[in-house]
Amino acid sequence: MRSKLLQLLDTSDVPHFLFRVFAALLLLCLFIGIVTEMYYLVGIPAFLLLAYLTVVDFHKTFLLLLACIPLSTEIILPNGFGTDLPTEPLMVGLMFVGLIYVLRHGKETDGRFLTHPITLALLLHLAWIVVSAITSHQIVVSVKFVLAKAWYVATFFFLASRMLNNEREVRQFFWAVFSTLLFTVLVVILRHAAYGFSFADVYRVLHPFYRNHVAYASIIVVFLPFVWYVRKWYPAYSRGWWVLSGSLLVFMLAIQLSYTRAAYVSVVIAIGAFYIIRWRLTKYVLLLALSATIGAVAFMGYNNRYLDYAPNFETTVSHQDFNNLLEATYSGEDISTMERIYRWVAGFHMSIEEPVFGFGPGNFYNFYKVYTVTSFQTYVSDNPDRSGIHSYYLMTLVEQGLPGLIFFMLLSAYALLRGEAIYHQARREKDKHMAMMALLSLIIILSLLIINDLIETDKIGPFFFMNLALLINLDLRLQNEAADG
Repeated sequence: MRSKLLQLLDTSDVPHFLFRVFAALLLLCLFIGIVTEMYYLVGIPAFLLLAYLTVVDFHKTFLLLLACIPLSTEIILPNGFGTDLPTEPLMVGLMFVGLIYVLRHGKETDGRFLTHPITLALLLHLAWIVVSAITSHQIVVSVKFVLAKAWYVATFFFLASRMLNNEREVRQFFWAVFSTLLFTVLVVILRHAAYGFSFADVYRVLHPFYRNHVAYASIIVVFLPFVWYVRKWYPAYSRGWWVLSGSLLVFMLAIQLSYTRAAYVSVVIAIGAFYIIRWRLTKYVLLLALSATIGAVAFMGYNNRYLDYAPNFETTVSHQDFNNLLEATYSGEDISTMERIYRWVAGFHMSIEEPVFGFGPGNFYNFYKVYTVTSFQTYVSDNPDRSGIHSYYLMTLVEQGLPGLIFFMLLSAYALLRGEAIYHQARREKDKHMAMMALLSLIIILSLLIINDLIETDKIGPFFFMNLALLINLDLRLQNEAADG
């Protein structure tokens, strides 16, 4: 009996013991699931296997999370709750794993990451979100927003900073996202082909991967700079080079067939941004953009001039042909564009009401209808989907007040300016590539945010924070190399 007990406790046999236990649990759950028709019980062994993998090596779980971003699907839960599966549970789990890691290995981490100006700007932005949540008009909604923001930042900024330190790790990040993104794009294109690539039918072919064509086109265009530059890391005409060169054509075709105007414009902006960064013109362009924005707001607000641009309710309708949509956009008769303006007008009125703390994170929908102007109303203004303001900058102003908008713009502007300096400081070609692809991806996100509010979605938000982490890591490594001579 004693010898059998010692044999059972022999640590060298632990992997085999765990495997037998796991196999038995899998068979048990499978049997019970079939008998009771509670098939979800089969997920219990999968969850335990994932938990074991996370404890042993959370780097692999992080790569799994990255691969799940294009595959995730939005699930609406009772009582107004919703989640993204499987990404959001993975984010929450990795956040707690990251906290445990910091408690155990905090002294081994590079403290300069926490004191880097980009990190400090991000923390200032997050601190004000907490302040505006405390003063929120509906604090429960704002607390949910803060919690979701916490696991996005903890996972895709702080934890990602441990995963994006060098070229090898950036390659792993790239292939994890690229493989599943290309898969979803091919599936959507093949489905779309069955409808003759019709603009009216693009919504039919996106489920379950994407909520709408904007999310679909946005993740492709945001990831496009990574595909372009990682392609250069492989010898010309090698297998990797051909795969990535061919995928570029597939992605560009997908963007075209998504019929997403913001994605088209973002590609053009990214091309222009490349030369702006190369020629060190970022600070001048940012000043020009700020001046133009202030000027446009002042022009439209003077004597309520914006009322002159109210749409015709009867002719502002949805369009089934993309060419008609472009023409309607130009003439102010596209329903999606004018519905945005309807909400933007309400947003500006709300910002006047609560200029300092805002209405609280996540609260635009709950309060905007009493601030709308009926002359801008459209056929979809009843908003059954409970969608937001469709401008992240204006949403930040409404929900977090003017300080919240300023802190976010300072974070974005400094990241671009510091990123430009990092690019010109780098001497190795691959370091320049890493800086440029992170910057261009960030610029694309910031351009999409003008008419969308995407940072809180799992398709775009992760890339915003990972781009920041990548720039900081590259900056610190270049500083180390400069110090070493």
